[in-house]
Amino acid sequence: MTTAWSPASWRQRPARQLPAYPDTAALEAAERQLAGSPPLIFAGEIAALRQRLAAVARGEAFLLQGGDCAESFDELSEATVRDTFRVILQMAVVLTYAAKCPVVKVGRIAGQFAKPRSSDTETRDGLALPSYRGDIINAAAFSEDARRPDPRRLLAAYSHSATTLNLLRALSHGGFADLHQVHRWTADFVKASPQGERFEELADRITDSLAFMEACGFDAALTPQLREVEFHTSHEALHLHYEQALVRRGENGRWYGGSAHMLWLGERTRDPGGAHVEFLRGLDNALGVKLGPTAQPDDVLRLLDVLDPDNEPGRMVLISRMGAGAVADRLPPLLRAVRGAGRAVVWCCDPMHGNTVSASTGFKTRDFTRILQEVREFFEVHAQEGTHAGGVHFEMTGQDVTECRGGAQALTDEGLAARYLTACDPRLNGSQSLELAFLIAQMLRARRAPPA
Repeated sequence: MTTAWSPASWRQRPARQLPAYPDTAALEAAERQLAGSPPLIFAGEIAALRQRLAAVARGEAFLLQGGDCAESFDELSEATVRDTFRVILQMAVVLTYAAKCPVVKVGRIAGQFAKPRSSDTETRDGLALPSYRGDIINAAAFSEDARRPDPRRLLAAYSHSATTLNLLRALSHGGFADLHQVHRWTADFVKASPQGERFEELADRITDSLAFMEACGFDAALTPQLREVEFHTSHEALHLHYEQALVRRGENGRWYGGSAHMLWLGERTRDPGGAHVEFLRGLDNALGVKLGPTAQPDDVLRLLDVLDPDNEPGRMVLISRMGAGAVADRLPPLLRAVRGAGRAVVWCCDPMHGNTVSASTGFKTRDFTRILQEVREFFEVHAQEGTHAGGVHFEMTGQDVTECRGGAQALTDEGLAARYLTACDPRLNGSQSLELAFLIAQMLRARRAPPA
């Protein structure tokens, strides 16, 4: 793709998954206001994430990407942000201890407000209304007023993202992430669980190691790696009006998406000739692409040619979401094609989206066993192909929700209704997320173990 790029060039391409606003003047006014606001993310932060992802692509680090399926304006609070952040911290500690390598922490947070939908409308009792597309566009309540796309929500999304980022930066650098506080990271509802007990044992070992180093004269106060963490944000770049309004040009002349450190394309928006690919190809951010079971090698190579023509390490994260049982057939041809083309990419596993089912009680859910199965298959295929299983990407929350079946809590269909709070897709709760981390840690240890 050799045509000239600008932040607005996507408007000349076919665009899917964008809402139809009845008041275009109000939309343009919201875009102008956002364009005059400070970016949420700055060029130096974006460059830092790309450096970390380049290490992942080389097999020197591991990517942990997780967070909400769709953030809600009504759920924003210090507690919800903190709870999700500390579960990701816990998972990262478990994986770092197992893999003996850095874990790059990226949240699906501070901008994950738009969701793709399979249909433009939803019908209940004969009444057809626009589908709920996330809080940045409309509201979930089934009424004409709630479902009408409202441009003012773009400004609300910006405000909520700025508030969330402020909290995340304070948590990352203000003492909460200090390894000396590792025992404080476990939520009350997780403490009594088997995985909570396992984490306390790991925390004891970390505390003992820190005490030993300090007894030997090591000054932890002078080592920021022990007192704070790097934490980056990401979301699906779905709402292009919002994304364009936050594009900024750096001092180096490059364009940056100012809404998140990393932006990704979904299954429905990765058409190389479409508006979303056109928009992202001109940004200097790290980019992700979701690859489902229909993805073909030629599709992937063409996307890489468009999005990463210079094959820059740390630029591309390919996120497979095949579904349990399909990985062994669908993923190897993609790995071989990308490796054969000499591409430096991060391979990441999303075990959530290919494993969504309907429970007998009517709730949309996911089975913990199938989530784990897809992760295991992902690691096995990479081992067989001699490529690097670089990370995991999953939907989770630090809250005590009941949305995914199974795990050590043994949640059943009947138990889903107790605390089913998601605005869209089912998420792992804090206990299930930590359990998954320990299981992935076993796979990472096995990968490190020398052959017998």
